[in-house]
Amino acid sequence: MTLQKFTREFASVTEAAGNLACAVKADAILFLLDAATDWERLRELVPPEIKRVLVATDREEDLAGADKFGLIPLVLNKEDSPLLERLQHALIEAVADELLASHCDVIAVYCAFEVNRVDSISIIRLDERMRRFTSRDLQRLESSVPLNNLKIVIDLAVAIGREGREGNKVGTMFIVGDTRKVLQHCKDSGFDPLKGYSRKSRNLHDPRVREDIKEIAQMDGAFVVSPDAVVERSRQIVEVLHENLQLSKGLGSRHWAGAAISQRTKAIAIVVSQSSGTVRVFQNGALVLRIEPMDQAVKWQEFNYESPAIEGDD
Repeated sequence: MTLQKFTREFASVTEAAGNLACAVKADAILFLLDAATDWERLRELVPPEIKRVLVATDREEDLAGADKFGLIPLVLNKEDSPLLERLQHALIEAVADELLASHCDVIAVYCAFEVNRVDSISIIRLDERMRRFTSRDLQRLESSVPLNNLKIVIDLAVAIGREGREGNKVGTMFIVGDTRKVLQHCKDSGFDPLKGYSRKSRNLHDPRVREDIKEIAQMDGAFVVSPDAVVERSRQIVEVLHENLQLSKGLGSRHWAGAAISQRTKAIAIVVSQSSGTVRVFQNGALVLRIEPMDQAVKWQEFNYESPAIEGDD
């Protein structure tokens, strides 16, 4: 098992994060690491008044023993993803598992410039990037679509909103669940690139399938996704009345269609805004989750510190 060496620099950053958390009265500290480390020493360097200290890595085995020292382990399984996507995923998972409240302030510590070198600290205010996103919302959403499958679709939507494709911004929509009824309100907008493929080749649990979906998302139309995260149709035009809906001004036809189909069926609509990359999730005709693209929303906190004298080698 690879270890993230607890160097003097790592210790200095940890102490600085603890001091910053106390100064701004943060609710928690999140360490986003590339590997296991000296969990006991990490917890000792964080002030005892910081009760919630989360440690997140991509592999479950790297977190072995962390809980014995009062740390809260969080498995990401996002090893090949960009830093900001991993950070966002960690926050979403923490809120979903009720480890963090959706309105709290978190100090995030992570490796921004080099692998296995902890070098960066950010102050993240969750209410700025998880508006109306609470564990109660997630529990309600899980009643119609399994939460793990829904997260996969949301993660994909967030990636599309943040990355776009080939330098261009991309807007799209995923409609998850109640597939048979949803398809009664849909018609093809053109050739469906997924037509004729096996269910395995359309399952969003497969990273290769998700990459294919990013390509198709550049075309017009919505994706219809089954509760088990299989894309049943792509490039669908949604035809449903918008009666009795109340949405914010400025939202376009894609958002209205998403809200309407979620009102007429038991499906959940996930809409990516082409103009901003914002992801909005609709259920029962209402907005229940909004995620801003992290690369535009992260606020960086500058700080200065002097490395404390620590005896012995790194």
